[in-house]
Amino acid sequence: ELTVLGKAQEFFQICDLEGKGFITRQDMQRLHPELPLSMEELEKVFVTLDADGNGSLTPKEFITGFSQFLLEQIALKNDMMQQPESETACPLTCEETMGDDEDEEFQFSNLMDRLGAKKVLDDENDVKQLWLQLRKDEPHLLSNFEEFLVRIFSQLQEADNEKNELECALKKKIAAYDEEIQHLYEEMEQQIKKEKEQFLLKDTERFQSYSQDLECKLLSKEQELEQLVQKQKRLEHQCTELLSGKEETKVENTNLKLTNQELLRDLERTSHELSLAQQQLQVLQEEASRLHEEKEMEVYRVTETLEREKSGLLKQLDFLR
Repeated sequence: ELTVLGKAQEFFQICDLEGKGFITRQDMQRLHPELPLSMEELEKVFVTLDADGNGSLTPKEFITGFSQFLLEQIALKNDMMQQPESETACPLTCEETMGDDEDEEFQFSNLMDRLGAKKVLDDENDVKQLWLQLRKDEPHLLSNFEEFLVRIFSQLQEADNEKNELECALKKKIAAYDEEIQHLYEEMEQQIKKEKEQFLLKDTERFQSYSQDLECKLLSKEQELEQLVQKQKRLEHQCTELLSGKEETKVENTNLKLTNQELLRDLERTSHELSLAQQQLQVLQEEASRLHEEKEMEVYRVTETLEREKSGLLKQLDFLR
C-alpha cells in the first residue's frame, strides 16, 4: 500500500506539471504512456474519482482514489493468476451467475433495473456498449465494472436525494425570507405614512397658531384705532361747539385744540403702528407660506429617500431570489 501511495503521488506530479495544485481531465491524459489504459478508460477513471463532479481533482482526491484503483487492479490480477482459465472466462455478477446461453439484453436490462439506473440516466447506450465490450473482450473485468456501477449509481442516488433535500430547504428559506421582506415592507409603508401625517399635522398646527396670533393682534389694533377715531370725532364736535360759543371759552378752546393736536399725534402714531402691524402680519404670512412650502419639499425628499431605500430592498430581494 505504501508503494501504491508513492506511485499515486508520482502520477499526480506527472499530471500536474504546472504546479496548479489540482488536475483536470486533460491533465489525466498524461498518464496514458505510463499505464496500460486507453484514453477512454482514463476518462472513466477520472469521472469515478471526481466524486463531487467539479471537473478537477485535488491531491487528496487523486491519491486516495487512484491508490484504491491500483490496489483493486493488483488484487484482480492476483485473483486471475490463481484461478483456472475456465473460471476467469465466466465471471460472477453482483448477485447471480449468468449462463452463456442467457440473452445479453435481458442480463443488461436486469442489471440496470437492480441498479435503479433509469432514475439517474437518460441514455443507457454508452454504459451498455462498454458492458458488452467488456463482456466480449475482457470478461474478467466485468464483475469489477458492475461493482463500480453499483457504487456509482448508489452515489448518484444519494447525491440526487441530497439535492432534493437542499432544494426543499432552499425553497423554505426563500419563502420565509419573502415573508419577512413583505412584513418589513408593510412596516416601512406604515411608518412612512405615520411620519408624513405627523409632520403635516405639526406644520398645520403651527401655521394656524401663527395666523391666530396675528389676527388677534390686528383685531386689537383695529379696535384701538376705532376708539381713537371716535374720541377724535367727539373732540372735534366739542371744538366746533366751543368755537361758535362765547369769547370767554377761547382759552378752553385753545386747550381743546392742543388736546386735539395731541390726539391727532396719537392717532398718527396708532395708524403707523397699525400699518407696521399689517406689514408684520404680511411678512409673517409670507414666512408661514414659505415654511409650509419648505416642509412640503422636506416631506417630498423624505418620501423619495424612503422610496429609494424600498427600491434597494426590492433589488436585494430579487438578487437573493
